[in-house]
Amino acid sequence: MLNWLKIKNLALIAAADVEFGGGLNVITGETGAGKSVLLSVITLLLGARADKSCIRSGEDRCEISAGISINDMVLIQMLPELESCGVEFDRAEPEIQLRRVITRAQNRNFINDTPVTLETLQKIGTCLVDVHAANEHHSLFNRAYQLDLLDRYAKLEPELQACAAICAELRALNARREELFAGMPSALEAEHLQMSVDEINRVNPQPDEDTELYGRHALAADSLKIIELSAAIVQQLNESENSIADQMGTIYRNIQEMLRNSPESESEMLQLCSTINESLRELSSSVETFSDRAEMDEEGFAELESRMSALETLKRRFGPTLEQVFDVLNEAEQRLKTHRDADQLRKDLDKEELTLKTKLLQESELLSDKRRAAAKKLTVGVVGKLEKLGFLRSSLDLQFSRVEPGERGFDQVEMLFSANPGEALQPLRAIASSGELSRVMLALKTVLADADAVPVLLFDEIDVNIGGETASQVGAELNALAKRRQVLCISHLPRVAACADRHYAVCKEVTDGRTFSRIVLLDNQARATELSRMLGGGKAALVLAQDLLNK
Repeated sequence: MLNWLKIKNLALIAAADVEFGGGLNVITGETGAGKSVLLSVITLLLGARADKSCIRSGEDRCEISAGISINDMVLIQMLPELESCGVEFDRAEPEIQLRRVITRAQNRNFINDTPVTLETLQKIGTCLVDVHAANEHHSLFNRAYQLDLLDRYAKLEPELQACAAICAELRALNARREELFAGMPSALEAEHLQMSVDEINRVNPQPDEDTELYGRHALAADSLKIIELSAAIVQQLNESENSIADQMGTIYRNIQEMLRNSPESESEMLQLCSTINESLRELSSSVETFSDRAEMDEEGFAELESRMSALETLKRRFGPTLEQVFDVLNEAEQRLKTHRDADQLRKDLDKEELTLKTKLLQESELLSDKRRAAAKKLTVGVVGKLEKLGFLRSSLDLQFSRVEPGERGFDQVEMLFSANPGEALQPLRAIASSGELSRVMLALKTVLADADAVPVLLFDEIDVNIGGETASQVGAELNALAKRRQVLCISHLPRVAACADRHYAVCKEVTDGRTFSRIVLLDNQARATELSRMLGGGKAALVLAQDLLNK
């Protein structure tokens, strides 16, 4: 139930704080008084796009908010979305608060004081309020809208989601096919790709091979100097007269002589000498090994340069780095494989597509069966409501036709209507007057309300182009509907307003040269006055208004 609305600086309303009650709440007022503002406030809170023009003239921002109490069924529908957005909710106090702040620079949206996106507000709004405006009558002419009404009535969301999921898989498959075959090489391109693969494979490069060869080449180019220096080092270490090794032998013997009478220190010093000698031998061996690596004959050097030239050629053609050469090789091999396997790939994709389309057809048939069963119940229910709205012997049917299976299955429906006995059923758009459309829409909404869990219904001039006794019937039907959920109705008909549980009037006044709109809850006396105004004014109108209220 919509418990309250707060409005600040929206259009003609400077400030308003409105509390609503259960049952049927009717809002009336003179043309131009601002009744449509109430509709605007609620649609904005449900996620309609806001324009800075809605801000009251002379103000920088407007703010609107509402508190809506919900039942467990609605909470179950909304909870996943609330949790995904981090919106806190107290189950002990099941009221959800919506708020929007609209400035000339930006808009901000809140649920229970948690900032949310406009998309989230829209998703939550569909669970809270079902809005029907007068201009929605003509949507009944749209076959897609008629199908949507049927699906809502039959609660076919799981079946629709199944069809939509399969269609998403089909779109993904087609995207894969397009991407795959868009890059499919032609026969000539495949020939060029094979030449590139063959050229790279003939050289057969290895990872980081170029870096290793550069090091070896630099070493080989400087090999003579390396050999000379290494020979001199080895001579100095242990081969020449008075070499370091010879000097260490002399030092070792001198230490022995020095420590002849101090045996406790002998072991440590002599061990150090032995360690130094061992290190000298290792150093000499390392220098000789390095010198051996630097030795290269002319033939080996030529082979090294030839290999480096081959790698450089590959890098110029496919590089500039060796890693990029490998990338070119891998991509070319993959494209060649695609080219060779094209026929099999097509067969596999066609088979997968056929499987998905068969599955979609099966889901569509299941969906269609449920729709046809629900259509019979829906039309019976609507005709029953129409009887109460003045169509004592009307007929309504949903005609099914078949289209290509898609996200909504393969059904297309056409609503056929006959207002009078003996007249053939014809498409609704071909025969229904605006007054008839209003009553058909009200009957549909009433039947749908029994199927939906939405706690609040808002009708904006559902009674347009209706008058006389039919208006009383519409009011009675709205009042009956309001026994099961809260109904808000913006109306211009006194007979409808007289059926309200709570009656609000929107009035406009000018103060200090500025126009203000106010929303006022009327007591019994004020209701009679408002109804008499709607009836044309005067004593007779006031008597009739009081009579309507008494009834």
